[in-house]
Amino acid sequence: MNTRYWKNIISSFLLIFFLFGGAIALAQAEGTYNFQEQSGLSTSGNTAGYDVLQTTSVEDLIGQVIFLGLSFIGIAFFAFMLYGGLTWMTARDNEEKVKKAMDIVIASILGIIVTLAAYGISYFLIQYFASSNAIVS
Repeated sequence: MNTRYWKNIISSFLLIFFLFGGAIALAQAEGTYNFQEQSGLSTSGNTAGYDVLQTTSVEDLIGQVIFLGLSFIGIAFFAFMLYGGLTWMTARDNEEKVKKAMDIVIASILGIIVTLAAYGISYFLIQYFASSNAIVS
């Protein structure tokens, strides 16, 4: 039993050492690596046409948040449409389930139409207000 106890202690120590030994070594070398200079991503971004030092305006940020929200809403309506279609396919002549599935699909289609309209209107308004032509002096 004494041998088993020491085997467990040694194997536990080795396991902890190998799991966290790399993290200790990385923590020591943290200050020596400059990611922006040595990774090459800034060069790749500039070559692709992205300015890494460019700041975005408040209007652009608001537009990105609105477009992100509308995209998630569109994805949710698409998921509801898939759910309605699956419910319809698995209804097995149950009129109640077929009606429920049809209502879900119709509501999802209307939701997608409204979301696309809101996306288009938002895109137009944000492009109008974010451009310098919208400022009247």
